[in-house]
Amino acid sequence: MARLMTTQLLFLLVLVGAGCGAQLRTTRARTELLNVCMDAKHHKEKPSPEDELHDQCGPWKKNSCCSVNTSQEAHKDISYLYRFNWDHCGKMEPACKRHFIQDTCLYECSPNLGPWIQQVDQSWRKERILNVPLCKEDCQNWWEDCRTSYTCKINWHKGWNWTSGHNQCPAEAQCAPFDVYFPTPDVLCNEIWSHSYKASNYTRGSGRCIQMWFDPAQGNPNEEVARFYAKAMSGAEPCRAWPLSLSLVLLLWLLN
Repeated sequence: MARLMTTQLLFLLVLVGAGCGAQLRTTRARTELLNVCMDAKHHKEKPSPEDELHDQCGPWKKNSCCSVNTSQEAHKDISYLYRFNWDHCGKMEPACKRHFIQDTCLYECSPNLGPWIQQVDQSWRKERILNVPLCKEDCQNWWEDCRTSYTCKINWHKGWNWTSGHNQCPAEAQCAPFDVYFPTPDVLCNEIWSHSYKASNYTRGSGRCIQMWFDPAQGNPNEEVARFYAKAMSGAEPCRAWPLSLSLVLLLWLLN
């Protein structure tokens, strides 16, 4: 009976060891989730200082995935970055547009989005972000400041008419206030860029959500957030049981 139990435990130990080895390999791979740039259209290969980043992209001067030129283009209407027209349903309110510029700066410049980078098969990028947890206030303020602006679509990643060289509303779409297409802040954050973001219940300063913008004089709070999620995704905790499991099997073998 003891021999059978030992055999079963040895088999279990092999499985645990295999899983632990896989997790260790995953942990090593996930070290690349910190301080990295996406493989996308305008991103640099590696983050580095950019002392002249423009205006709202300025918080990332010390360590950035975007160039100075990209930061300047992020502030222009229908810039060469993506030929995207914010004013597709009439003039977007400046307070609203400010959030979209911040959104663009975060996407292009931040080296702290590694835990949410996913591979994609798209002509203009090989990687994207998915379900980045945006702080509650960021989603709320974005929604509040855009309620009086107009749009014609809920998902801005696809479905536009590009025949003019920039995005226009498809023929069947009607322009309406933002809160018609985005009835809540959560819908805005989650849906507008194909779930690139996910509205979080955490607040700014919690260390558990990404801030779309921050005061660089206070440091970059998103570094701590990226470290937290990278560690959580590593899955290394169960491997701590490996020495205990090995000791148990050896003890049972000796007793047998």
